[in-house]
Amino acid sequence: MKKSKEYKVSSTLFYVAAVLFYLAAIINIVGGNNTSIGIVWLCFGSAFLCFGSLFFNKSKENIEKEEK
Repeated sequence: MKKSKEYKVSSTLFYVAAVLFYLAAIINIVGGNNTSIGIVWLCFGSAFLCFGSLFFNKSKENIEKEEK
């Protein structure tokens, strides 16, 4: 139970970080300051979104193993 709970917390934090990276990307791209930095923030947001889904799937697998 403990490990699946840790994975859920980690996935939630990765999702929150992804949203913040996306917001920073939108601000940089729309603001017109430096669009190349906006693209970098967009890539970071996508990477953190992938990490979040990875940890979410691990928590699902651990819950299924504990139920068996």
